[in-house]
Amino acid sequence: MAVRRFGGVMGPMVTPFRADESLDLEGFAFNVRAHMAAGLDGVLVAGSTGEAALLSDDERRTLTEVARDAVPRERTLLVGTGAESTRHCVARCRAAASSGADAVLVVAPHYYSSSMTPPALRAHYLRVADESPVPVLLYNIPKYAHFRLEPELIAELSMHENIRGMKDSAGEMAYFARYIESQSEKVDVMTGHGGTFATALSLGARGGILAVALFAAVLALEVFHAHRDQRPADAEAAQEPLVPMAGEIVARMGVP
Repeated sequence: MAVRRFGGVMGPMVTPFRADESLDLEGFAFNVRAHMAAGLDGVLVAGSTGEAALLSDDERRTLTEVARDAVPRERTLLVGTGAESTRHCVARCRAAASSGADAVLVVAPHYYSSSMTPPALRAHYLRVADESPVPVLLYNIPKYAHFRLEPELIAELSMHENIRGMKDSAGEMAYFARYIESQSEKVDVMTGHGGTFATALSLGARGGILAVALFAAVLALEVFHAHRDQRPADAEAAQEPLVPMAGEIVARMGVP
């Protein structure tokens, strides 16, 4: 079986709700199909844009199953499984795998942030990687975790056979360049920052998991394809309108 690679342009799905706060599964499925029709290479369920912190485990499982029905097998279904305890994270990884996820995206525990030392994070991620039935991607998002995953830790964790990549949503290019140093034939580094997508690609990123791609897929895909085809001027031209979109709609206005 060919080893799945992680790249291209993916969309971190929003989670629509009905007035009674139940999941709008019909709307969710419609959105997944629309993102597939727009040409995205995959979707992420239960990420930050999907309001993962507010979802129950049953809701995560249901959303994953609905997405799996709409995402072709040749494209990628990622599921966010981060949790505040290692055992809960492992349980979410197993549930995601049984519901059809191709891989999981794991944000670090962060409620007790002062205790999240490099040894604690190392132990957490190594156990998750050991016990997850599907590949693990690390998730760096200081905006919500209130600390970053250091490049040295990423380099060490990337040696594990089941840790297959990472998503960096910070958009700090000096750090991103150091994350790229851990990239290999096995490990794919992706950005989650739409405002610096073209720059991340120029530094070596294999793609992006971008909220801005949910409503500007044509532009996000053009940035990626132009970079791939060595058309830097076209990549920059497509990137230019993405910057205010990512800053105003994604960052300032947020999920709603």
